[in-house]
Amino acid sequence: MDELEGIKNYPHLEGIIKNIPSSPGCYLFFDENGVIIYIGKAKDLKRRVSSYFNKNQTYAKTRILVRKIRNIEYIVVESEQDAFLLENNMIKEHQPRYNIMLKDDKTYPWIVVKNEPFPRVFSTRTVIKDKSLYFGPYSSVPMVKVLLKLIRSIYPLRTCNLVLTPERINQGKYKVCLQYHIKNCLGPCEKFQSQEDYDKNIAEIIQILKGNISQLSDKLFDEMKDLSQQLKFEEAHRIKEKYLLIENYKAKSVVASMSIDDIDVFSLDENGQSVYINYLHIRNGLIVRGYTFEYKRFFDEPKEEVLAYGIIEMRSRFQSEAKEIIVPFLPDIELAGVTMTVPQRGEKHKLLILSKKNVHQYKVDKLKQSEQLNIEQRKTRVITTLKNDLHLSALPVHIECFDNSNIQGTNPVSACVVFKNGKPSKKDYRHFNVRTVDGPNDFQSMYECVYRRYERLKTENEPLPQLIVVDGGKGQLSSAVQALKNLDLYGKIAIIGIAERLEEIYFPNDSIPLYLDKNSESLKLIQQLRDEAHRFAITFHRKKRSKQQTKSELDEIKGIGEKTKMILLNKFGSVKQIKDTPFEKISELIGENRAKILMKALNP
Repeated sequence: MDELEGIKNYPHLEGIIKNIPSSPGCYLFFDENGVIIYIGKAKDLKRRVSSYFNKNQTYAKTRILVRKIRNIEYIVVESEQDAFLLENNMIKEHQPRYNIMLKDDKTYPWIVVKNEPFPRVFSTRTVIKDKSLYFGPYSSVPMVKVLLKLIRSIYPLRTCNLVLTPERINQGKYKVCLQYHIKNCLGPCEKFQSQEDYDKNIAEIIQILKGNISQLSDKLFDEMKDLSQQLKFEEAHRIKEKYLLIENYKAKSVVASMSIDDIDVFSLDENGQSVYINYLHIRNGLIVRGYTFEYKRFFDEPKEEVLAYGIIEMRSRFQSEAKEIIVPFLPDIELAGVTMTVPQRGEKHKLLILSKKNVHQYKVDKLKQSEQLNIEQRKTRVITTLKNDLHLSALPVHIECFDNSNIQGTNPVSACVVFKNGKPSKKDYRHFNVRTVDGPNDFQSMYECVYRRYERLKTENEPLPQLIVVDGGKGQLSSAVQALKNLDLYGKIAIIGIAERLEEIYFPNDSIPLYLDKNSESLKLIQQLRDEAHRFAITFHRKKRSKQQTKSELDEIKGIGEKTKMILLNKFGSVKQIKDTPFEKISELIGENRAKILMKALNP
């Protein structure tokens, strides 16, 4: 990850950033003391977190923040809106140092159905536990305004602050206001609307606020359609905007009900001896804390016991006194005064699904980081497996593979590719123009390239490979073995051949091949060597053949250079035309001296 800076001294950060998912969520930056210094939200967590470590940071604050980051955690959510709300609540909970712009008292709007006679429906940023119904919070203030406006256009509701108790209404203390006369209110203050009729409207409004907006959507669609038929396109367009907002609107956040308060959520995932546990704490219907950790099994403890360890650890660490714990299965523990719930549907089940999503993502990230941080171990494992499968005496750290290429014996070439530590070392690749072979003879070509390769390495005292792989069966292998014998290297370097038809492995002086498992890492490495040698040989052969096709008699004439050759060919088109052209015309084109050399060579 060359574009990242600020993490060179902390390589574990690079592993975290590489494996962050491209999902919506919130991210937390920690300093060297484990204190949260910044919380942010993102539609794409991977892209957003990576951007902090870009070399071209404009703001000094960001550069200072990046220098202090020692650990990164994140919580995955379902949508960008959920990430927005989660960030707001986690900032209020932890108050990170660098969230200066978000540490004010701003809260997000709710829609409240007030607990009072003839309930009012309005937006608020203050949640009071007075048995009123609160819906939200909403990340978009315009959405709240549009929704309330639409509700009021469908259901006439009072907006006054009057205390409409039956006693006061019966006393005749109130008079209808302008809202009654413009038909925005049906006048319950003067008994023009009954409590029963008003409460019926409130019940329908509650269903809409809970997300059952189909009837509202249908009504808007019919209204839009009627206005279009009446050619009232401007009004229809305004209704269309409201309709689209409602269609795209999500009435529910991470959790939708304020009744879900002070609840712990746990979920569990496994991978061999590792057990991962995610913990979420819900307060006032919102996630205020998320944490995932790992346990290592020692005696194959059952998951019910491990989950119990996790519950005790997290509740103790974060001093949780929640009276209800949502779990995927009942743990091997009972807590006094605490209810364990395994939800199958509804809001609590959605919370459990979210926790499971986070713990699964954490497990995937850990596996990816482990693979990336132990690349050298993986390489060693592969070549160790190859050593064992081929019964080699030395670890094949340095492997070379040979392949030949020709077309009906023309332009024969050979190629040698080199792998070190299980990976291609392209700077060590070599190709050979076969010199001693006439016609198609793979065996003799293989002998020549192997002999020339290791004769040179011996002469220059260069390190020899531990393993040679020959692309071909027993014939090619025998030729390569003979080359090693003539160099007194046979027995000092292990050598095998791989036949392409059945992927059988041949050893010298053994007519019975070895068949490796098709899914084994050893066979895959040998196949990779063979395929790379074939590719390299074919590429070189094509270049040579292409160059051969552009050669002409002019290339053999001393005194006629490349530039002169191109002038002649561009003018006359072919060597035959040049031969048939009078000396004077050629002399005018390239000069008398070169014309004499040319004509003497072409017409001896």
